Formats: sequence, structure tokens, C-alpha cells
Amino acid sequence: MYAVMGITGKVGGAVARTLLAAGHTVRAVVRSADKGAVWKQQGCELAVADVDDRDAMVKAFTGVAGVFVMMPSNFDPSPGFPETRQVVENIRSALEAAQPGKVVGLSTIGAQASQPNLLNQLRLLELALSELASPVTFLRPAWFMENALWDVEHAVGSGGIPSFLQPLDKPVPMIATADVGRVAAELLLETWNGQRIVELEGPQRITPLQLGAGFSELLGKPVRMQVVPRETWQGLFESQGMRHPLPRMQMIDGFNEGWIEFEGEPRKGRVELLTVLKQLLAR
Repeated sequence: MYAVMGITGKVGGAVARTLLAAGHTVRAVVRSADKGAVWKQQGCELAVADVDDRDAMVKAFTGVAGVFVMMPSNFDPSPGFPETRQVVENIRSALEAAQPGKVVGLSTIGAQASQPNLLNQLRLLELALSELASPVTFLRPAWFMENALWDVEHAVGSGGIPSFLQPLDKPVPMIATADVGRVAAELLLETWNGQRIVELEGPQRITPLQLGAGFSELLGKPVRMQVVPRETWQGLFESQGMRHPLPRMQMIDGFNEGWIEFEGEPRKGRVELLTVLKQLLAR
């Protein structure tokens, strides 16, 4: 049996589906029984455990061959990441007590970067889980193609998509969440010792211009990418309700300036951009 966190989301759901399709049993780690009902119908065992409840996570992670671990996203963290640090400690402590056979932790491209930015939160997770006695693999995926969901309204409406990724002809490492979940499940089924890092990106890198061209092709109308000037970012993010936009801005700087990158040679995913955009437009 394998315990899967984040099963109600895109990545965790893909992990579970891959494991179930291969004939393995899955323990769905959910925040409430209601959220796990659809997975129970598919034969999963339910474990109700929130990241704030260390003892519940111990029970969820005990007696399994492996655990897929991921943290809830926090795009507007307080300075110093106090909320993230508590979540990381809860997960680490629970895994230490439960001693599962192995752990696959969802990290990110650029987790090794020393420059301050939003992705430092995943570096905290990597450092904490590196202390475990269980074998641990850190899966570092690229920018999610599904982030284009925020572009759908603009593409369908005005046909002008504001781009924080720039310059518009700069290729960006991207990956579909379906590939992330599939690879994470495959890693859970592997055998290794100690800690290792697996990096993952899509079949090819994608420029913002190619993203716009993809929408144009699928919508049958011109879709333009429009650079959002750097000096306007803070005001825009604050107008959207963010209290501490600097880490997010620094993260985007890292992609644009190239210091958020892979350390080694990443594995390649299978899912193409147009496949993901079709799914987003169909929602």
C-alpha cells in the first residue's frame, strides 16, 4: 500500500491513478472524509489527516511501502516562512515516527537556489526530509503548464495575455501535472538507498510566444502575449490581495534571469503543451 498526500489535486490525483492502474492499493490522505469520497469509491483506503495534525499524519503514513509527500501551496507567505516551517516540521516528524518504506517528496526546479525567492519553501522541505532514515527521492518538476489556467480568460476574451515570464522568446522549462504524478508514482515503485534528486521537464521548453500561439491555434483567433513591466508587479500583486508579494516576484525573476534552473540532466515528460491547453479550455 502507498499513502498519497494531495490526492484531491492534479499531481496527487495523477499519482494515485497511476498506482491504482498498476494494481497497487492506495491510502488517500485527505483533510476530510467528504473530500476523499470519490477516492473511496475507487477502492482507496481513507486517512483523514491535515498537515497541522502531526499525530493524524503519523497514522496515515504508518504501515505503508511508500509515501508521496507534498505541501499545500503558499503563494503569499509571511517573511521568513514561519507557516511553511511549521508544516515542514510536522511532516518530517510524522514520517520519522511512521518510518514508511520510502518517501517521494514533491519539490521544485531551483530548490537548490540560494537567492531569496518563493521556492525557498521547498528547499526547507528537502533539508528536513534529508534527515530521515527512510530512503527519500526529491522530485523537482519544472513550471507547471497548468499555470496557463490563469491565461484562459484573457485568451478567450480580449485575446491579450499578460506575461510575467519574459522576454517573450525565452524558452522556459515546463511540465504537465499528469507527467509529474506519473513519474512520482513510478519513483515510489523503484528501490533505492539514501537520498536522491530527480528533475523533470516536458518534451521541449516553451516560450511565452509559443504559449500564445497554442491558444491561437485552439481558439482560431489571434492571441497576443503582452509583457507586464517589472516595475508594476508589486502594485498588481498587492491589488490582487497579496500582503507579501516580494518572494513571488523574486521567483519570477529567477526564471527570467535563468538562476532558477535544474542542477543536472532532467528526465523528459510525455505530455505536450497543446494537450494541456485543450484541457484548460474545456473546463
